[in-house]
Amino acid sequence: MITPEELAGVAWRISSRSPDTGGQCVEAGPLADGSGRVAVRHSRRRDAEVIVYSRAEWQAFIGGVKNGEFDFSPS
Repeated sequence: MITPEELAGVAWRISSRSPDTGGQCVEAGPLADGSGRVAVRHSRRRDAEVIVYSRAEWQAFIGGVKNGEFDFSPS
């Protein structure tokens, strides 16, 4: 479980490609402890649960995004 103190130094970012200005986005930011872990949260529910990914998990995700692995076709 991540503590509020660990989240206090997170520099949250929203994708510049997000068209949503109403708070329906995902925010992500590195933990300030230098571990390389990245916290992710819903921008509208900033006090709700945060998911934390290890450096390796985050790099795998970003690599998949860049490779188009998450370009899902609409159903």
